[in-house]
Amino acid sequence: MRRRASLVLLALAVFFAALSPLLRWYAFPRLVKIPPGQYQEMVLEAKPATLLDYGTLRAEEVEKVTIVQTLKGNVEESERIERSAGRDVVVWDCLSYVEGPDGAMVSQIPERYVFDAHSQAPVHATGESVDGEAVRRGGIEFKWPFLTEKRDYEYFDAQTRTSAPIHYKGTRTFRGLEVYYFEQTVPWTKVRYPKKMPIPGIDATTLEQQTGTTRWYTTKRMFWVEPVTGAPVNGEEIHREELRGGTLLGGRDKVTAFAGHVKVRPDYVDHTVELVTSQRRLVLLMTSHLPWGFLAFGGALLALALVLEARSRRVSA
Repeated sequence: MRRRASLVLLALAVFFAALSPLLRWYAFPRLVKIPPGQYQEMVLEAKPATLLDYGTLRAEEVEKVTIVQTLKGNVEESERIERSAGRDVVVWDCLSYVEGPDGAMVSQIPERYVFDAHSQAPVHATGESVDGEAVRRGGIEFKWPFLTEKRDYEYFDAQTRTSAPIHYKGTRTFRGLEVYYFEQTVPWTKVRYPKKMPIPGIDATTLEQQTGTTRWYTTKRMFWVEPVTGAPVNGEEIHREELRGGTLLGGRDKVTAFAGHVKVRPDYVDHTVELVTSQRRLVLLMTSHLPWGFLAFGGALLALALVLEARSRRVSA
């Protein structure tokens, strides 16, 4: 009986020892993914801020500028792209809506972001766009990969339509979570006008051609990223936009269109930290707790099997 029990324990030990790497390296990338139908809203504020009055074309200091960012999963489009891509794909229809202190629209820029559901690597497909213009993204946007590493990543900037390194600057503690801090500075760059802007009597899509006035932008971008989930729990930008030259400015060289230190509104930070903390436990279960637990359990079963086998041999002798 002891020998039979030791063989059963040995088989179970082999099973759990084999299950450990399978769970981490096979099941994890297939089961832990961004859901295709996810919806998320984030409100950011710059308080105070400098904002251009498009009626007078004069920059004024205002109490605050609000930016509402929405990410909406497009399940129908993700299923369409998956059929040709051969992998699980997420399609986010995004909108960045900027409003002044009176609630009036300053600009709005839609995006379609297509990426791999597990790795967050961009997937290039018809419909990938910023403000209705086709783009081919390089690197990440909005979210880092699961199990984020302590290294630089390529990050896509929607204003310039280009990718550049966002630099890992160290490990910090934020609201009780260990996070990785990333930082990117985009130098002054000439960028397109948003197609929807409150400019009376002027079509924003042909503004530069009509007036010769160009739009320039720079920002310092900062993210605090929870590394297990790859989710930013906080983000800030020190953001500046200018209009330069042309007939629109009435002889002036340049005027500030927007300047401010943009931060996530505190109630949205609280909600994000709570959500990420719960999701972090699930990812750790698949990548650490269960694999190591199964390995330890298999080792304990192996030890017990060897003990029973040794005792059965003593009895036989």
